[in-house]
Amino acid sequence: MSDPRQPKPAAPIAARVAALEEALTDAGLVPEGYLDDATAPMEEALSPRNGARVVARAWTDPAYRARLLADGARACAELGYELPYETSIVILENTATVHHAIVCTQCSCTAWSLLGLPPDWYKSPEYRARLVREPRALLREMGLDLPESVALKVWDTSGETRYMVLPLRPEGTEGWSEEQLAAIVTREAMIGVARVSVG
Repeated sequence: MSDPRQPKPAAPIAARVAALEEALTDAGLVPEGYLDDATAPMEEALSPRNGARVVARAWTDPAYRARLLADGARACAELGYELPYETSIVILENTATVHHAIVCTQCSCTAWSLLGLPPDWYKSPEYRARLVREPRALLREMGLDLPESVALKVWDTSGETRYMVLPLRPEGTEGWSEEQLAAIVTREAMIGVARVSVG
């Protein structure tokens, strides 16, 4: 028998959200379908698919890549991403000898318009502290084992300046369309805790 003095564990977030939506709808406080209609544009505006499209264009268009590295906000606007949540966006290009990773040590700022809302691990105190203190060890634990010959640079996002990593294009993707390339770009690769891989 469970101890009635002990608090019951909280229901999973999805169950709590569903219960709240149901209660609001049953009470007539929101019309049916309103919440879905209201959240859909936000999910599209704040999505890692946006950043993946930017990466794919940079991989296939050298002139666009140069513009992206010179002025991230302006180049993103060319593709329709106005970045209303970022004061300044800096694109960090990974190369065969340099790998970039981003963190926000103060809270959980990211380039929301390109990367979507930050994942739970990005917001965790452990990630925020260890990426600065022991980045190679942390990335290794997350599945990215960088050789010592690759310089690792960690960038601390702020309210004024947001970052996005332009990952290395994987071998074997020559001749792929932008759509095919965008489909393999992950948010983790654009944060710098993973590389883009094929298959």
